[in-house]
Amino acid sequence: MTTAFTFTTVPKTLFEAGSSARLAETAAPALKGAKRILFVTDAGVRKAGLADAALAGLKDAGLDVHIYDKVVADPPERTVFEVVQEGQEFGAEAVIGFGGGSPMDTAKVVALLLSGEQSLSNMYGVQQVRASRPPLILLPTTAGTGSEVTNVAVLTTGATSKRGIAADPLYADMAILDPDLTLGLPKHPTAYTGIDAMVHAIEAFTNRRSKNPMSDALALTALKLLHGSILRACEDGSDREARGDMLLGAMLAGQAFSNSPCAGVHAMAYPLGGMFHVPHGLSNAVVLPPVLRYNAPEAEAQYTEIAAHLGLKPGSAGLIDEMDRIAEAVGIERRLSQLGISHNDVPKMAEDVAANDRLLPNNPREMTYASIVAMYEEIL
Repeated sequence: MTTAFTFTTVPKTLFEAGSSARLAETAAPALKGAKRILFVTDAGVRKAGLADAALAGLKDAGLDVHIYDKVVADPPERTVFEVVQEGQEFGAEAVIGFGGGSPMDTAKVVALLLSGEQSLSNMYGVQQVRASRPPLILLPTTAGTGSEVTNVAVLTTGATSKRGIAADPLYADMAILDPDLTLGLPKHPTAYTGIDAMVHAIEAFTNRRSKNPMSDALALTALKLLHGSILRACEDGSDREARGDMLLGAMLAGQAFSNSPCAGVHAMAYPLGGMFHVPHGLSNAVVLPPVLRYNAPEAEAQYTEIAAHLGLKPGSAGLIDEMDRIAEAVGIERRLSQLGISHNDVPKMAEDVAANDRLLPNNPREMTYASIVAMYEEIL
């Protein structure tokens, strides 16, 4: 008998090549008549011209748009506060997040804070949000985080630590997926974000607390799409079919882990981003192998099922070897030392991980401080 569960996701999703150029039209139902739009993105997206058509369309439709394009990777709280202030002064009636995980996460939290009904410090954790928000629409330009369909946002707090908010008001009113926005993304960012999405699906499928039939189905479908397209997308940035499969796979993985959340891999990846500013997807890719090996005794059945679904050699070894092969094939860094992280940094990183009470309880095998140190040392 299936254990009782709930499943929640974004109420409306559009997947269509070229849809971002018609943003005013496609987003109209979700905007609910809003005329003053806070558009949150980053400098890289603006420089690449990815937002030009969308912004032109919004302005042609008579909407007043305020652009904030200074979001950085692993966004700090101060960035969120800056966007909120600009949005309040502008009188924003809706928020559009346009970019990778950092701009989308920023847009999600900003939307919650615009009303001034609740402080950010009281939102961290699981289902702690009480504030109302204006309409929120998200458009991803990378195939990785799945942030466009999740109820999670992660910020850098203080100097180095990262904290997450997981609450249903973070679900956008609409997610718009335009594969054309991901065309030409360079090889390594494509690899980082693609492996991140695969990690989302793997961790959702092995979550010991929240695993359920709907998240399982989404995770397996996501892995099939991502596994079949990641190397093609890395080799040819203009491969529309591969880019579309990557974007769809990342979104499905996002729906899966939003309902069956991430675990040990993400917990161990956070210090790499918070302390050393390693891109989030690369952080996940580097710590994935030791965590898979550590979890195998408890997750052998699930890893075996994933391996069979992807046509790999049997058992957890099939999945572990394949993730190693993909990382090797795309030529990304594999060791902490390549990222400027030394043995001396491990204790502080491990302390940060051991304190992560949002993610560690989801891991299929209990992680102790000693086991975390051992896994980091395995990849020094």
